[in-house]
Amino acid sequence: MSASSVAAGTPRTRSGYARGARVLSIGIATTGIVTFAYFALAAHALDAVQYKRIALLWSVLFVIVSVLYRPIEQLLSRTIADRRARGLREGHPVAVPLLIQAAFAGSFLALALALRGPLRDDLFDGSATIYWILVAGVLAYGASYFARGYLAGHQRFALYGALVLLEACSRLCFPLAVIAGIASGQTAIALGIAAAPLASLVVVPWLFARRADPPADPQAVKQTEGGLTLRHGAGFAAAVLAVMVAEQTLINGAVLTVEGTSPDAALAGVVFSVLLISRAPLQLFQAIQGSLLPHLAGLEATAGRDEFRRAIRATVLAIAAFAAVVALGMLAVGPPIVRALFDIDRSLSGPGLALVGLGMGFHLVAGTLNQAALARGRAGAAAIAWLLCAALFMAWMLSPLIDDQLLRTEAGYCGATALLCGLLAALYRRQPRA
Repeated sequence: MSASSVAAGTPRTRSGYARGARVLSIGIATTGIVTFAYFALAAHALDAVQYKRIALLWSVLFVIVSVLYRPIEQLLSRTIADRRARGLREGHPVAVPLLIQAAFAGSFLALALALRGPLRDDLFDGSATIYWILVAGVLAYGASYFARGYLAGHQRFALYGALVLLEACSRLCFPLAVIAGIASGQTAIALGIAAAPLASLVVVPWLFARRADPPADPQAVKQTEGGLTLRHGAGFAAAVLAVMVAEQTLINGAVLTVEGTSPDAALAGVVFSVLLISRAPLQLFQAIQGSLLPHLAGLEATAGRDEFRRAIRATVLAIAAFAAVVALGMLAVGPPIVRALFDIDRSLSGPGLALVGLGMGFHLVAGTLNQAALARGRAGAAAIAWLLCAALFMAWMLSPLIDDQLLRTEAGYCGATALLCGLLAALYRRQPRA
């Protein structure tokens, strides 16, 4: 594209990104609240051990789906946004992402069936029902995440928000039914986790509504001739997969290590509930990620580097302000609020909860800088930073340096995310490739 066309398009691009981020943020902010309500109701409807199984089911499932499917969502989003920024209206590549995703899902199914006994007996205390809900839920989320990537690449943010909000509302219906006496037990509540992604797919028909794209640029078509190759797509997906493994380790690794090492059967559920302080905002941040990556990919494709830096700076400043408010709130009134919401009968530390709030801020900033790295084609370098911090976090969680495993989690999460934020900031400051 010519410099004049890029300059002329900058205000429209900026306003489109801001509007899309706002629309998507409303949908996913509401989704975060509804998800929080799902676990609050589950905690009150079940005993501590049953609630722990629901927390473990959710943790394991979202480790798996994030690792398997977020790379494909981001591959679709970045590729489609880059092509649309260059004026390419037709032939957006879906075959390669679909093939990679099918391979990931098939590998999961084979591994899950091979490990059926350990998963059922060791992780879920012999519950075959919870095991099959895990398998069904992981497969159902494949379609949901593919749709998200397609929507984000086309900047269909209202539909993206509707999809994730409908998913959360559908899931909430299950503990509500238990509270109301229509259903009973942990199985009824757990079924919501598998059913929700299927219910959200009712928005899919709107994906095919026609929308005007920018006019094709012959020079841009020439520059991108050949499309997305399997080698390039697999390389990008592998790097993002590594990032997702590391991120889920930071979010869920503590729950799993506490479950495996603590003599207190209910402590893993407490750790899970405390980390919802970070998990709920991280879910909200999907709104920023969903709109930020295609926006940055388009700017990188059209050399809009000043606007690129402006988008990153504005996002980081907003996150810093939000994290400061959360940390101060946790320090002041966090313990009684968290105990009441999740029916926790043990003492909680205000400073410890504040550490989780600060860690959440570092995590969100790291996610923003990660999107910049993906847009600039530096997924591999970003993946190394994530894997290093995740490994250090797990080593910390398995060390005896702090006897209280809850405090160990709070301090470790904050430290690991701070280090990650610093490493990705150093990568961001490197000059982009010409």
